[in-house]
Amino acid sequence: MGDQPIPEWGSGHRWPVRLAVWSFRLAVVAAALVGVAPVAHRFGILPLAPALLAVPLGVCLSLCALVVAGVSLVRGALPFPVRRRVVVAATLSAVTGVGPLAVAVPKLSLPAIHDVTTDTDDPPTFAALVPLRIGAANTLDYGGPDVAEAQRGAYPELQTLRLGESPEVVLRQVRRVAEEMDWDVVDVDDVAGRLEATATSFWFGFTDDIVVRVRSSEVLGGAYIDVRSVSRVGGGDLGANAARISVFRERLIARFR
Repeated sequence: MGDQPIPEWGSGHRWPVRLAVWSFRLAVVAAALVGVAPVAHRFGILPLAPALLAVPLGVCLSLCALVVAGVSLVRGALPFPVRRRVVVAATLSAVTGVGPLAVAVPKLSLPAIHDVTTDTDDPPTFAALVPLRIGAANTLDYGGPDVAEAQRGAYPELQTLRLGESPEVVLRQVRRVAEEMDWDVVDVDDVAGRLEATATSFWFGFTDDIVVRVRSSEVLGGAYIDVRSVSRVGGGDLGANAARISVFRERLIARFR
């Protein structure tokens, strides 16, 4: 779909064709910014700062391309090859412009926290992952009452889970669920009742660290399970850590039904 010569017809008809051509060019550039820049960062080709900047810039260009494509379609009788190009531009712009906004905007109201746990009073602690986080922008020090209050307001359903099975049985299933969710399991400590793992995001390749703590319930029997998920970079996570914990809890519960 390379650029084709603009038909030599009246000036009243030529400008919608020019708009059509520019809508396609803008759409291609925007798609590269939104889709390629994050992947380029993941593979070490592009630094984080320009990769992060590329996405909102690409979304803005996509929306511009969508408007330009719409105007060219409404205001001019376009030749079929040009009209086809405009339709492609509009479709591509909708995916890379409206799509990210539809995903991100509802999450903008979530608290800007990057450390989420089912036990805000006594968060599970990390051990094996500590040396792997050297140089991470975020520390493993829990944020305290302010973070706990923000989390409870946004994710009240994230609570300690109790199961009727023994801690040993639960920990084995914890590992299976972690592997099922494509976490990279770093360590399983049967004595401490702890699993540590990492999860990598698809686009940017961000690494989040997870610890699952399994303790015996001496009074009621069975086991108490707590999960903590911490991002290595970023002040907020747009709900990613909470969503991860929720899915993990649901899958673990399903294994004991």
